[in-house]
Amino acid sequence: MRLMLIGDIVGKPGRTITVRAVPILREQYQLDLIVANAENAAGGSGLTPAIYRELVEAGVDCITLGDHIYRRREITTILESQSNIVKPANYPGGAPGRNWAVVSAANDVPVAVFSLLGRVFMQPVDCPWTAADRVLSELPAEVKVILLDFHAEATSDMQLMGRYLDGRVSAVLGTHTHVPTADEQILAGGTAHQCDVGMTGPYESILGRRIERVLETTRTFRPTYFEVAKKDVRLSATMIDVDAESGKATAVQRIVVKADEFDED
Repeated sequence: MRLMLIGDIVGKPGRTITVRAVPILREQYQLDLIVANAENAAGGSGLTPAIYRELVEAGVDCITLGDHIYRRREITTILESQSNIVKPANYPGGAPGRNWAVVSAANDVPVAVFSLLGRVFMQPVDCPWTAADRVLSELPAEVKVILLDFHAEATSDMQLMGRYLDGRVSAVLGTHTHVPTADEQILAGGTAHQCDVGMTGPYESILGRRIERVLETTRTFRPTYFEVAKKDVRLSATMIDVDAESGKATAVQRIVVKADEFDED
């Protein structure tokens, strides 16, 4: 079976290309399941119920979130009511949302999806390695295909998590830095790993925001509004092939699609 994780969707440009690309990618690559990180989908920070529905209606099967999960208060109702969206599992137990989700792929295979935050250069959170063990102990025994979106800043954290879970999950794919890494691989135990899938949004930018605004604040300390940029929009994703019976990954591939590659009709 074949799965895909779409990296950090940033603002309207990221949403637009995602909604347009998902049906095409599903058919082109014969995808059984599409997961997307949408924590920056609403104006560059957070997620709203309307955008959640927009992505699901476009064909996204499950949504992961990271450190901007609660920037939009109204998403709480979705986090508490819907079964295909997850919070970082190393957030406090009382934080709104599910620690993991099991969704049915197109081939009817159950797939577990969860998210964790890293610790290096990130806000203080519970130990991600302990939280990973806890999630795996809670998952139904019959679920063999497991995907982790590890939302982390440092490649050291990302590599550690990949090695720690090697052989126990199908894939450990990173998000958060908005920069795709060229280190995709199948680890010795059969886990697909990539430090960062990359950003889905405008690449003529600084992490999806207008260059001049970020430069001004950085150089002068004058506060500005970091607007989402608009040019050179790309979708970044990682696709993995998984043996459904064992849960082991058999292939991993980076996917980058530019908005202008689509026909206008």
